[in-house]
Amino acid sequence: MPPDVSDAGGLFFKVPFMKKRPFLMALLVIGAVFVGFVVIIVAVAGIVGNSAHLPIGHKVGVIQVVGPIVSSDKTVREIVDFSKDDSIEAVVLRVDSPGGGVGPSQEIYVEIERLTEVKPVVVSMGSVAASGGYYVAVPADRIVANPGTITGSIGVIMGFTNYQELLDKIGLKNTVVKSGEHKDIGSPVRPMTDEDRAILQGLIDDVHRQFVDAIAKGRELEVDAVLSFADGRIFTGRQAQQIGLVDELGNFQDAVEVAATLAEIDGDPRLVYPPKEKPDFIEYFMQEAFSHFEKGLREQSQSGLQYIWNGTIGR
Repeated sequence: MPPDVSDAGGLFFKVPFMKKRPFLMALLVIGAVFVGFVVIIVAVAGIVGNSAHLPIGHKVGVIQVVGPIVSSDKTVREIVDFSKDDSIEAVVLRVDSPGGGVGPSQEIYVEIERLTEVKPVVVSMGSVAASGGYYVAVPADRIVANPGTITGSIGVIMGFTNYQELLDKIGLKNTVVKSGEHKDIGSPVRPMTDEDRAILQGLIDDVHRQFVDAIAKGRELEVDAVLSFADGRIFTGRQAQQIGLVDELGNFQDAVEVAATLAEIDGDPRLVYPPKEKPDFIEYFMQEAFSHFEKGLREQSQSGLQYIWNGTIGR
């Protein structure tokens, strides 16, 4: 072997090159190590972030509906993904929500109903699963609630605030040009007429009946039986069980066991949660700031038809 060549694991490096450029060689070695380290991190993160795709053991998916229901996009996407994933044998829907918008609640309801056609779905109720929070639970195969869970509140609500007297006091006047008599129905700058109220009441009554019909169908109850307690009142989990709104009492782990039984899973299943979205560093802080601002704004000024319970409870 020539004196200027060094054997290193079958690879040949010219010694003069290494001696003349040691700094460059050091950079190359450090760069190679860094790239390898990044590849390992990405691989591990991919495995952890997509653990639902690992063919290891029996799996139960967990979807969470937490807080006011103001949008259905994320939840619907998670339901559809779990529906298509054959490795997930059952799903637990964890609900801790006072309800929210009628549209989003109904969209989640429809997807839960479709999900029950392909795999068992069990609802686990947290501290509150009222109004729209109960609506989304209705199509599930089983509903499990804590004895002290606040649920029910079967009803629809719309709220309007009138600022007309305040505007008159500070000398502000509002001018409206409209295409029809009721185009500005619910306006905060004019009194609500009897005809306005009748129109809105008809709207609410129709949406309320949709809620009642959904419960009667999902819980296999007579419509008249549901109407007897669908007046907006709330129930504890134990009271709800007595009238057929809840199947059994228990916590989240109990709901997981029920789901495993329905899916005929022996032993403890592995719980799988939807992967979290991973925005970049700057985008993350911008989204967090905007999210908190938007949430506060929505909670203070949300309008339109709502399946929502506005109370609070604690001990």
